[in-house]
Amino acid sequence: MEHEMLMLSGIQHFAFCRRQWALIHVEQQWAENLHTAEGDVFHRRAHDETQTEMRGDTLIVRGLRVQSERLGISGICDVVEFHRCENGVTLAGREGRFSVYPIEYKKGAPKAHQADELQLCAQAMCLEEMLLSEIPEGSLFYGETRRRVRVSLTQELRAEVTQMLEEMHQYFRRGYTPKVRRHKGCSACSLKELCLPGMQKAPAAGAYLRAHVREEEP
Repeated sequence: MEHEMLMLSGIQHFAFCRRQWALIHVEQQWAENLHTAEGDVFHRRAHDETQTEMRGDTLIVRGLRVQSERLGISGICDVVEFHRCENGVTLAGREGRFSVYPIEYKKGAPKAHQADELQLCAQAMCLEEMLLSEIPEGSLFYGETRRRVRVSLTQELRAEVTQMLEEMHQYFRRGYTPKVRRHKGCSACSLKELCLPGMQKAPAAGAYLRAHVREEEP
């Protein structure tokens, strides 16, 4: 893969809507709404790099920067827990070995689609490459329910992450923004005024003229 580095968090945008991802990451367009503002506030503490702490045998690291040369992505993990164990990885400045457990924070509730799971899995794949470790599981913490949802990082989920990132790199290199596919999530999207999801309902000029010519024919 080429050495361009895409934003890891973009995989969530891409899974939700390929056009939304391209508007943000290819065209560099952005707009705020209530949902994005609330999400920023919710993530501030999770990304606070000064909040590293040890709780018993668990080291909690916030705002950990990660990347993968193989996948061509970089980003920040909200929280990574390192649990002391016998067969884990070694950490600089820490005695013993630790297993690695990523946790992604989301302000809302669990969703019907897998965008959150894909982002978490991409984080785990970066951590595995950096730490030469295996991470079979992580969690999503939802602010609305105040609960963690455990996510098994299966081979199927990993394959979907890899496939999506390959497609993202292709779009990015081409500077390509896909056409919109309107869905129920459009109304809550902060980019709806930039995306104009309803515009494609209008017929093309040629089709419009042909239809009216046929109507006027005797």
